[in-house]
Amino acid sequence: MAEYPIWVQLNQEPVACKEKIKILNENYAELRQMMQDSFEDAMIMGVDEQAMRKILKQIVDQLRSPMV
Repeated sequence: MAEYPIWVQLNQEPVACKEKIKILNENYAELRQMMQDSFEDAMIMGVDEQAMRKILKQIVDQLRSPMV
């Protein structure tokens, strides 16, 4: 079983709702697996490892919050 992060709210308190934690953990596991698969595909296709890591980090940096 994967180790999941502690999900923290805006007030820095941990999320307590079990259903929310379940959904967040499922999303985390799916995203982690998708990123791993994409990373491995890139390595098999000859993409430079550091270049792929940079691309994945750029994706995270470009995420937009729905709260703004």
